[in-house]
Amino acid sequence: MPFTGKYFAFWEKGTYVCKRCGAKLYRSENKFEANCGWPSFDEEIPGAVKRTSDPDGMRTQIECTNCGAHLGHVFIGEHFTEKNTRHCINSISMEFIPDEKE
Repeated sequence: MPFTGKYFAFWEKGTYVCKRCGAKLYRSENKFEANCGWPSFDEEIPGAVKRTSDPDGMRTQIECTNCGAHLGHVFIGEHFTEKNTRHCINSISMEFIPDEKE
């Protein structure tokens, strides 16, 4: 449910990785507060996510490029950041590795 995931209001420095395969997905410096209830990022680690059309045809879903795990959705044009992109990710799809442990 929105506003309940363990990474929603989480601001430590490090890397978010795919829960299924451990592939690096997002860096903490690309995380921002969008007030949507889900962790939001404006940039992925290059090559980390694959964009596909959602079955409803209304949204673009994002998956881990390495294993195909569903991560969430990407939205363009909302103007939350200068990059004008919001990756809306479910906390359950990720794990977090603090910088000092990488």
